[in-house]
Amino acid sequence: MTGTFASAQDHAPETTVVGVYTMNDPIQRARTIFGSRTGVVHGEIRRTYAELGERIDRVGALMRQLTEPGDRVALWSLNSDKFLELFFGIPISGRVIVPHNTRWAQPELVYATEDAGAKVLMCDRDPGGLADSVDQVIRLDTDEYESLLAGVSIADPMSDVRIAPDTLAGLFYTGGTTGAAKGVMLTHANLMANAVQVQLAQPILDDDRYLTMAPMFHAAGLYSALVLPLVGASNVILGAFDPGAALDLIADEQATCAIAVPAMLSAMCETQATEPRDLSSMRWLSHGASPVALEVLRRADDLFKCELIHLYGATELSPIAAIFRHEEQYLDSERAKSCGQGPPGVEIRVVGPAGNAVPPGTAGEVAVRGPNVMAGYWNKPEQTAEVLLDGGWYRSGDIGYLDEDGYLFLVDRAKDMIVSGGENVYCTEVEDALYTHPGVLEATVFGVPDEQWGEAVQAAVVLRAGVQVDEAELTAHCRERIAGYKVPKGFEFRSDALPKSGAGKVLKRVLREPYWSGRERSIN
Repeated sequence: MTGTFASAQDHAPETTVVGVYTMNDPIQRARTIFGSRTGVVHGEIRRTYAELGERIDRVGALMRQLTEPGDRVALWSLNSDKFLELFFGIPISGRVIVPHNTRWAQPELVYATEDAGAKVLMCDRDPGGLADSVDQVIRLDTDEYESLLAGVSIADPMSDVRIAPDTLAGLFYTGGTTGAAKGVMLTHANLMANAVQVQLAQPILDDDRYLTMAPMFHAAGLYSALVLPLVGASNVILGAFDPGAALDLIADEQATCAIAVPAMLSAMCETQATEPRDLSSMRWLSHGASPVALEVLRRADDLFKCELIHLYGATELSPIAAIFRHEEQYLDSERAKSCGQGPPGVEIRVVGPAGNAVPPGTAGEVAVRGPNVMAGYWNKPEQTAEVLLDGGWYRSGDIGYLDEDGYLFLVDRAKDMIVSGGENVYCTEVEDALYTHPGVLEATVFGVPDEQWGEAVQAAVVLRAGVQVDEAELTAHCRERIAGYKVPKGFEFRSDALPKSGAGKVLKRVLREPYWSGRERSIN
């Protein structure tokens, strides 16, 4: 693939092709086989799969009423039962869902909405100026959404929908090294392939009660949503994350499995240690998206007493590329530093500068191939061509090595990216914000270890001669321009120029090394 896709017209549903492995398949299977089972729990709301299926029918009918096939629909909302039905209903109707990060600042929201060309915005809050970027806003936090659903006709239920597997299902925006976010194009086939791949390696059982607490606007917060209806398991949804609320749901709803980013896992361990709940229902707890300290895993092993699973991936991979099951059995061994093996259908290769595979134990760039690899970046053919290679390989930008058993170990990042609390932070974007301050002569940012967030954004700044600027002023300056999680948590003010290579590039490794020296693991 060269990623030359330019518009949604290239991804309009082919209604003459019978759909296989589309997002409609798990829903129709659940309605037919598991209709009376509880499909979703959110607060006081409990719906069977039959009831969930009918609401998805109504979402589809509403989409057909308001939009055309291939149109993009933005969704800006916390986790909820409504988010789940929209996640299915929008793509199944042949439209494209564009989930928005609830932590984005207004300029980031506007950029993603307008870059995607979204026609409709569905949100659980006042959209403010974002409303000017779309034709129509539908509020989920008022009676508007329910009234619209109640008013549509479902003469054409989703069970009759036929959609091509390569139809674009969603645009998942991730940060860009140039400061502009990229819309990752994931098709129905991409998402369903990864759901099946992960299910083969890490099965969800028919009696599982899966706790969705990771943000559903991330692909990592949604992959399990596709598996649960396939097997008839229940999806227990937590809105805004709170460690105590998450632990309460595990105890009250007898949750059996969940995924957490390390910051969530650490917070849950802290709360469970001081305010213990009955967590005996838990079978496994997975984590991924950012570095995690081995001590946090040891605490989780002691407090949760269930299987621990390490997941590695990227939005571009729909999103899982490697799985390390029963991680708790290896916490005192070298293998604890691994993020696992590729699930069935996912190939992992470590390549050298020329793109050739290197021997086990040799570090190189991690490349991944499989039907879960994205279709490309929305309207960005050059950036797509940079990461999608001949033969279907995706260049991850991560540096690592494989051992003789195919376990992947990550040792560094080629991409200029920080992962803090499960959120991707691209350094150039933060540096651009810093450079807009008139007192900043030079600035660079890099990731440093943080016990709560995995990594924290650290800035090294050289001020202009005679200028007095403090940390508080730069923090406030950045907060006006970028999301809070991207704002540097620490500042290092330097009197000399930043260290640079012969080519004039800032040597971030020199700045980063003192912070990471002696750490058990530098990246996950």
